[in-house]
Amino acid sequence: MDSDTVLVERRGHVLTLTLNRPHRKNAIDVATWDALYEAIRDAERDESVRVVVLTGAGGDFCAGADLVAGRGGHPLARMHRVNDVALALHELSKPVIAKVRGVAVGAGWNLALGCDLVVSTPEARYSQIFAKRGLSLDFGGSWLLPRVVGLQQAKRLALLGEIISGEQALELGLVTWVKDDGELDGFVDELADEIAAGPPVALSQSKAMLNAAGQQTFREALESEARAQSVNFATADAPAAFKAFANKTEPEFTGEWLVD
Repeated sequence: MDSDTVLVERRGHVLTLTLNRPHRKNAIDVATWDALYEAIRDAERDESVRVVVLTGAGGDFCAGADLVAGRGGHPLARMHRVNDVALALHELSKPVIAKVRGVAVGAGWNLALGCDLVVSTPEARYSQIFAKRGLSLDFGGSWLLPRVVGLQQAKRLALLGEIISGEQALELGLVTWVKDDGELDGFVDELADEIAAGPPVALSQSKAMLNAAGQQTFREALESEARAQSVNFATADAPAAFKAFANKTEPEFTGEWLVD
């Protein structure tokens, strides 16, 4: 799908979703929440999509929810719409890369944190700005932050609402790479292509298991690994990798199911 506020671009197996409200630093209004939700769901259903890149237009990633735009309905209903997007992103079986320039604040930062990898410019500005707006964390921030950065640093960011740079976010482990603005697009393209060339079923299962690890015992994690490997051995990818290793060539992964 495509819309005025969420642009969708395909390049091979890579799907790029661009928040397109640059006049509001890509702050998300009701229509954009709905469009983003549908775009993520479409990416889930499209088996040819192997990697999703999430970014913003006009030099900013996302200034969070648009608190100025018209808001209809009960606040709880509005938050359920936000939560639907957060959950769809978290449960998306394809790896997701956030490409961050400019501001990523409030729900906008948690949108990036909800991705699997974050590539940022050094000048990007991050803030859990909720406290300065008289609000508490949302878009999964209360769950994501302590898991990524630890409880004390999560409280620091949430209680102070301070603004930190891309370099500071890297030091805290809140972004994966920092690249200069001129290098950012090329780096993300190469990264997305490298992931897209990997075994799609195996990568999807690894992502799901890592996401679930915090709620599982070690025994449960081992059982999940055993089931995942059984699935992998039933695809064309594991045999292709073994054959390529023996022949000293590069495998071509398709995710094709071999069992009738």
